[in-house]
Amino acid sequence: MDGAFVGTWRPHRPQGPIMAQFTSPGPKYSIPGATGFVGHSPIKSRAPAYTCRGTKPSVTGGCGPGPRYFVEPDITRTGKYVPPGAHIRGLPKINTEVTPGPSDYHTETSNKHVFKCPPVQSMAFRHEAFRADHPPGPGTYTLPRLMGPNTAYTTASPCYSMKWKSKHDRFDADLSKTPGPAAFPKIEVDTYKRRAPIYTMGAQTRIGGDRTIKPGPADYRTGKVTLIKPQAPETTFGIRHSIYTTPLIVE
Repeated sequence: MDGAFVGTWRPHRPQGPIMAQFTSPGPKYSIPGATGFVGHSPIKSRAPAYTCRGTKPSVTGGCGPGPRYFVEPDITRTGKYVPPGAHIRGLPKINTEVTPGPSDYHTETSNKHVFKCPPVQSMAFRHEAFRADHPPGPGTYTLPRLMGPNTAYTTASPCYSMKWKSKHDRFDADLSKTPGPAAFPKIEVDTYKRRAPIYTMGAQTRIGGDRTIKPGPADYRTGKVTLIKPQAPETTFGIRHSIYTTPLIVE
């Protein structure tokens, strides 16, 4: 056999793509689309999606009574509107005993209410002025001061008071009459420093009872001191009880 032929196999063109011929996955992976909502490409802008639903079924029963009932026009959403009305009643009965006659009225002055008339001034005598109060004269009032610290409506400058000379430390003062060091009281150190604790020493108290009888050295057991020294564990040996003895049970 020649070298170009290996067994029954002969070189030929492949009928479809062979994955060994590609360095990348090839047509195994597809680029996601840019349309639709499901499977949209994450690198593309996606517009809002709307769901189109079907038509609602027709309602078998009505939700209102319809034109069967008549609603009056004066019925509003807040209740029945009642317009204001006036009640017509009879004339009240007036009991009049003495009524004025025609001569009691003066119709001469009625022309100024019906016709246009010029203004009319009444001339009367001047009344005499009568005043019970006596107003103050011009000399009663005093103008406010313009000098000094307490002025009413002007700006006051600073004022200084001149006093006499003090008698303290004068040139003719006798310095021998000044107080000496012993004239001032001694200031305690606790006034300006931290105060130390103070202890009071009193007399020795007397021990009550008979002081002739006192414990001797033999009355103390120093071997059993366990307050300030360590103590070894101690074992106490008691009486051996029989295992057949019934124990005492008390309620």
